[in-house]
Amino acid sequence: MGTAPFWVFGYGSLVWNPGFPYKDRQIARLDGFHRSFCMLSIHHRGSEEEPGLVLALDKVRDGYCDGVAFYVGEEDAEETLQALRERELISSAYLEAELPLTFRDGREVQAVTYIMDPNHVQYCGGMSLEKQAEIIAKAVGGRGPNTEYLYNTAEHLEEIGLKDDDLHWLMERVRELTK
Repeated sequence: MGTAPFWVFGYGSLVWNPGFPYKDRQIARLDGFHRSFCMLSIHHRGSEEEPGLVLALDKVRDGYCDGVAFYVGEEDAEETLQALRERELISSAYLEAELPLTFRDGREVQAVTYIMDPNHVQYCGGMSLEKQAEIIAKAVGGRGPNTEYLYNTAEHLEEIGLKDDDLHWLMERVRELTK
């Protein structure tokens, strides 16, 4: 990509903690994928001994994910892309792809997007919501408790009008489990 400006798609922690400068932010939809806790976290929100769960984009026919697209200007592009790769590609469970997004006003752009590699050892798609809640309630990693990641993501998505029913259910259930 070099130093060309680019869009990046956030659907989890990037929504509330992008960690890079951006010039524009738009609500966007990615078709063909679903946001889910389908990745075991052995670094940021869990450990190798007791993995946590983080959100990833799981390929789903007729699915979609609503999230936030961030526009990174030319002056920040190279440094931001490097920082994103260090953050997102820490264990090679994500694949970096340039995928089409659609904004609410109908415009379409290509965006750097991190999707789950379903062949990676950390992939755990299809897990029940109850089992996800049990894992999230206990796990802690290098960036803090798994509960914090869930709460921040669910609450920030709701704040911008993108309530995710599964995340909302998980948030309520994890709060019950951690009382």
